Amino acid sequence: MNHQKRLYAGVAALALTASGAVVAVRALHGDGPAGSSAVAATPSTAGRTPGELRAAEKAARKKAVDAVLARRAVAVQKGDLKGFLATVDPKQAALVARQRLLFTNLRKFGFGTLQYFTVDTFEQVPTMVEKFGAAAYSTRVMMRYQIAGLDPRPVQTDLGYTFVRRNAAWVLADDTATDEFLSEAGHRQAWDFDEVQVVRRDKVVVVVDKREASLGAKVAKVADQAVTSVRRHWKRPWNGAVLVVAMPQERVMSTLWTAGSGDGWTIAAKAVTLFEGEQLGKPVGRPIGSRIVVNPALRKKLEKDLLVHEMTHVATATLGLNAPIWAVEGLAEYVRCRSIEDDPHWSVDPYRKRVRTKYLPKLTALPGERVFADDADQAYGTSWWIVEYLADKLGEKKLATLYTDLAQHGESVLKKNTGLTTAQIVAGAKKFKG
Repeated sequence: MNHQKRLYAGVAALALTASGAVVAVRALHGDGPAGSSAVAATPSTAGRTPGELRAAEKAARKKAVDAVLARRAVAVQKGDLKGFLATVDPKQAALVARQRLLFTNLRKFGFGTLQYFTVDTFEQVPTMVEKFGAAAYSTRVMMRYQIAGLDPRPVQTDLGYTFVRRNAAWVLADDTATDEFLSEAGHRQAWDFDEVQVVRRDKVVVVVDKREASLGAKVAKVADQAVTSVRRHWKRPWNGAVLVVAMPQERVMSTLWTAGSGDGWTIAAKAVTLFEGEQLGKPVGRPIGSRIVVNPALRKKLEKDLLVHEMTHVATATLGLNAPIWAVEGLAEYVRCRSIEDDPHWSVDPYRKRVRTKYLPKLTALPGERVFADDADQAYGTSWWIVEYLADKLGEKKLATLYTDLAQHGESVLKKNTGLTTAQIVAGAKKFKG
């Protein structure tokens, strides 16, 4: 059996830099839901710079642009292309074409709710000032949405927009110039590239390039099978709702598909957790769910066991963020391996043998972040084995209870749930025959 290494999808904070110019950024407090934050702060000055707007003028501008954004959301919900494009600067032909395609894509997702609102103002973006003049209004916009039948509550992602005035009305003039200030994995959504095909199979939603519709049907079938496997071995209620993105572009929700060194360090897929109020890649509020993003290079070779691993992350993502990494990855590997051996024609015996003979002799503690960074083979293998040992000792129902407690309270609850110290768990796992 080929054992793909996988990296747990975390979200790192984005460091904000501007190449060749200093970009002043000022927060407008109270513009969005709790958790909205400034990108950066400019030093206070004794007086206003020439052309700087007064607070009341800024508030009026923000109110006007938020009204434009509200019209865009209504247009998407109603299928009103003309109304949607009426908010776009007609002088920007390339932008109009992109926005027409964006509208087409957004309509395919079936949003139960959709809202756009401004959160942070980029007072001076040199390229936009040069192109449109000092009155150009560049701002970070939050897109807050809920895909019907998929998301239990709204989630949000950020956009970078520049607005200008045409005939006394504000219109969108640019949608890419401030990308460098946005969430690295968040704002590049599947609907932001070529035209998509959205395939639904029960509660599984798969997004592929429109030219690869047959691939979408294939991935949806495999994903549906993976959901069944996870629900068989994860003994907590999960409705199986998941969005799988299998697009050809590497920039969809993530840019990192290789890590470490040596063979086998290609990341095949990621479960990207979404939070209620995510800001610039930083988790704010409770986790709502996850998207599975497939490595574009491997999207046509997707196997059920890989999706089982990632869907285990999806099924457990909303429980909490405090589970140690050995439990997070060990549980996902446990469910994956159990799903393989549900088929009498398949076995993980080669993997089992390698773990027992090669990795267990080196096990001295529960694997932490350092082990995963230094030796992924050993980390994943031993984490799986530890969870196998705990499942054998507790049963799958109590294993689910243990994991839930870990996700909420961290490793300190291990002994309460197992009756064993961490040292005893390590010793027991090393003796476990599997």
